[in-house]
Amino acid sequence: MGKKKVIQKGGDAGKEKEHSEKASVKNVAKTGKKKFENGRIYIRASYNNTTVTVTDEKGNVIAWLSAGSLGFSGPKKSTPFAASKVAEAIYEKIQNSGPHTIEILVRGVGYGRDSAIRTLAARGLNIVSIKDVTPVPHNGPRPPKVRRV
Repeated sequence: MGKKKVIQKGGDAGKEKEHSEKASVKNVAKTGKKKFENGRIYIRASYNNTTVTVTDEKGNVIAWLSAGSLGFSGPKKSTPFAASKVAEAIYEKIQNSGPHTIEILVRGVGYGRDSAIRTLAARGLNIVSIKDVTPVPHNGPRPPKVRRV
């Protein structure tokens, strides 16, 4: 809704204009984006979707996208083509604000892992490291008991 502007009659017209100019400068200063030099890109490639998240060094999310949010639906979301389109779109989002030196952390076993990394590398980002952080069970849960017929 916002604040309603009250117009005063008389010689205060110049002051009103000056006040509105200060407010617009203040709003521009608030909306200015931070610039990041270093950051991380998390690629989560499952059998059903590919999600790319960009964070700063502390882990605060800067931008994220998934194949589903770009309009891919059904089995097309998990394709390497969809993953490359997600990587291109995330690069366009972070092109101005950064980060430009990145670590890539890949999770999952989907088909989009490799194509997303290749697309980010082709865009000219400085890749420091690529890590696979897919969770691997060390023994897993207890197996079900043997079925007796």
